[in-house]
Amino acid sequence: MKVLLDTNIIIHREANKIYKPEIGQLFKWIDNLKYSKYIHPLTVEELERYKDPKVLDTMSIKIESYNLLKHQAPLGEEILKISRKIDNQDNDINDTQILNEVFEGRVDILISEDKKIHTKAGLLGISDKVFKIQNFLEKCISENPELVNYKVLAVKRADFADVDIKNEFFDSFRNDYEEFNSWFSSKSEEPCYVCYSDGNLTAFLFVKIENEKENYSNIQPVFEPKRRLKIGTLKVTGNGYKIGERFLKTIFDNAHQFKVKEIYVTLFTKRPEQEQLVEMLEEWGFVYHGIKTTKNGEEKVYVKAFCKEKPVNIENPKLTFPFLSRETDKYIIKIEPQYHTELFPDSINTREDVKKYTENEPHRNRISKVYISHSFDRNLKPGDLLIIYRMGETIPKKYSSTITTICIVENVQNNFNSFDDFFGACNRRTMISKEDLQTQWWNKFSKNRPFVINFLYAHSLPTPKPTLDDLNKLGIIPDILNMPRGFIKITNEQFIDLIKFAYKL
Repeated sequence: MKVLLDTNIIIHREANKIYKPEIGQLFKWIDNLKYSKYIHPLTVEELERYKDPKVLDTMSIKIESYNLLKHQAPLGEEILKISRKIDNQDNDINDTQILNEVFEGRVDILISEDKKIHTKAGLLGISDKVFKIQNFLEKCISENPELVNYKVLAVKRADFADVDIKNEFFDSFRNDYEEFNSWFSSKSEEPCYVCYSDGNLTAFLFVKIENEKENYSNIQPVFEPKRRLKIGTLKVTGNGYKIGERFLKTIFDNAHQFKVKEIYVTLFTKRPEQEQLVEMLEEWGFVYHGIKTTKNGEEKVYVKAFCKEKPVNIENPKLTFPFLSRETDKYIIKIEPQYHTELFPDSINTREDVKKYTENEPHRNRISKVYISHSFDRNLKPGDLLIIYRMGETIPKKYSSTITTICIVENVQNNFNSFDDFFGACNRRTMISKEDLQTQWWNKFSKNRPFVINFLYAHSLPTPKPTLDDLNKLGIIPDILNMPRGFIKITNEQFIDLIKFAYKL
């Protein structure tokens, strides 16, 4: 397989200082999979424009280890049309030429961190062939689990004092904030969230609850008094395990626990990693508010409303996640126990071994997940609620089967043209292997192909969780000996009764 590496990837890889630690994992996977690494002649031209002669000499030697595309594919009218709409600089046009090599089938995959390249790839319908480093690592790990020889530990709560302040992971913070070391030391007794990959710190999160008397005079426009959660420190390096979404869930869970009305973050956007963080936050409903002025410069401020009173966005539930609408349909869906905790680690059964479920798989860390079904009922729509029913293992099952989780439907994908389309919709969001997806799902009923529900993992019900026996007593499942097949639609009144029972309201 031919992998074309964009100029920004080569710069990250061959620069004297490593700006993206995950670049090593990227190249390790490419080599392990025996893919061929290619660069475009335009990349060579751009690298030759470096002003520092020492850097230029070093780059010239290093790029000889890559295959150089000998011929450039001509730009067709379709890609030129996209280029005229989006490109406004010479570099943009060069990027279009690089993207064209994938579009014309000259190479199989393009890896790039450039936002416009990914926008153009989406418009051309080739997003499945154009990857950011994080997405490529996710793909490799999920498709080749036998090649994964290291563990990613679960996101864990720790004290600042337990984390090595000298770790190079924090160098970017030291560059941005001259007081970072002293600030970090002053927090020694306070909690934070960390994640280690192969022994290296790859993610760090600190959140702070602020009350209505907090001084926001250095933020413009000035915040009105409100109870808030501040994302004080957040950094995630790409490692293929979707830790960013896992940290977001931690943020939302804290916001819910401490009953805040708003979440906010202030950050610089000097580096690609910071821009990608903004992209992730915007995807989940954060919006630009203004500027915070500090002695280190001007930081951008992003906020997300976090209150029940605001309308839920049914068409795009991520924007108002984790809030849900009671005006949509509700369905109980059954999940076998061997799949349940893999998908919902926060909803673990009290009898299960927690140690088996460290977050070392992409599907465990995602808020976004998939449910695969052959059901004839395919009328689910964005905003509908999925009530997760974990099927019991022990008899009597009326006590071991439980309602564990509330999820929100993001969208439904149906009418796949091929197995590859179906696999693309499931990949990295499910624990089911590619082989099983084909034999046990795609080929199982040739006249009734499966469909895929994309949903958001929103709320874990408190322990003890409602059992099948409780559902029977509430009148939600009247006949426990003849459990309905497929999706079990319940009324809004039944849903309210279930929530009141679960939360002892």
